[in-house]
Amino acid sequence: MIRDPEQFDRFLGDVAEFVRTRCIPAEERTEREEAVPEDVVERMRDAGYFGWSIPETFGGAGLTTEELVSAAFELSQSAPAFRARVGTNTGIGSEALVSHGTEEQRRRYLPRLATGEITGCFALTEPGAGSDATALATTATRIGDEYLLNGTKCFITNAPIADLLTVFARTSGGPRGAEGISAFLVDRNTPGLSLGAPYDKMGQAGSPVGEVHLDDCRVPTDALLGGSEGTGFEAAMTTLTKQRIHLAAHCVGAATRILGEAVDHAAVREQFDRKLADFQLVQGMIADSRTEIYAARNMVLDAARRRDRGEDVRMESSMSKYFASEMCSRVADRAVQILGGSGYLRETPVERFYRDVRLFRIYEGTSQIHQVTIAKLTLREAEAAKADTRRDQRAVGV
Repeated sequence: MIRDPEQFDRFLGDVAEFVRTRCIPAEERTEREEAVPEDVVERMRDAGYFGWSIPETFGGAGLTTEELVSAAFELSQSAPAFRARVGTNTGIGSEALVSHGTEEQRRRYLPRLATGEITGCFALTEPGAGSDATALATTATRIGDEYLLNGTKCFITNAPIADLLTVFARTSGGPRGAEGISAFLVDRNTPGLSLGAPYDKMGQAGSPVGEVHLDDCRVPTDALLGGSEGTGFEAAMTTLTKQRIHLAAHCVGAATRILGEAVDHAAVREQFDRKLADFQLVQGMIADSRTEIYAARNMVLDAARRRDRGEDVRMESSMSKYFASEMCSRVADRAVQILGGSGYLRETPVERFYRDVRLFRIYEGTSQIHQVTIAKLTLREAEAAKADTRRDQRAVGV
């Protein structure tokens, strides 16, 4: 849902201009220094990027899902580090608080997340709980008016620089299963909490990812998200359902930039006294990429609009993330092929994006997990339809 099309078009124009004049010129520096330049971060703070999806009541822009993904189409045409720097605040790092936090928790944290004063992160994954998020080993034991948290989280985006962590831990139940999982809002300076150094990654330089260590980490009872135990898994899945649509939009934005780089190269590079763009096999790669980007873009917009209408979009979210992330890798691979030897050199954006986008198929649900999810939901729908048919037949005496 676009609330004010004319005003929103101006907003998107501003984002596109910011990407073109501030982010893209800073990509090489971000790669070299392994950090988004602070002047760019400050500009994003001033422009309200950190609060895109945080409600206006708490100082954010209150973007609808369709507005959020449309903005992501633009911002993600720069290196993923720029999106990641604001992405946890306006996505996975705040969404559980928006959807499941108490009013007091929202008032305490959301305005600071919206301005970028603090950086949030979503600490769910563990060494033994990745695709199987219900296998959490981190525990939270209540002792009087405190909880004692113990465990380790890994692969957490922005953990090394996070000020506020949404930590998922088991408050009751056995070692597996969704029941008994709770979420806690943990401040960076909490005793017993330590944050690991950023990993040395294949790609996405400038986007710090690391571990979270909880060693008798004491938090007050009012740090329990929503004030209720056992609601953590629901909060996590609600967050991820929206964030997967958001991430799919990032895949579309990145693929758009990658294709643009490849087309620009094909338009000027000559072989056999002809432009690369004149060769039909090159045209085929361009056509396939453009078509798949168009398909992914429309999947994302459809899922976003359905969510804005209040529909259950677990299926659409999963399909969008699966298709868009796989599509983005295919586009990146074709772009390297079009650039030939130049596409294999570190000096070209295509080479960097080729490494950067590989992660899209892994985090927030691997492609294989999404295949299983999509299949299960499809089979469940088919069984429900059969049950409805049988019930209707009995009602008419068939």
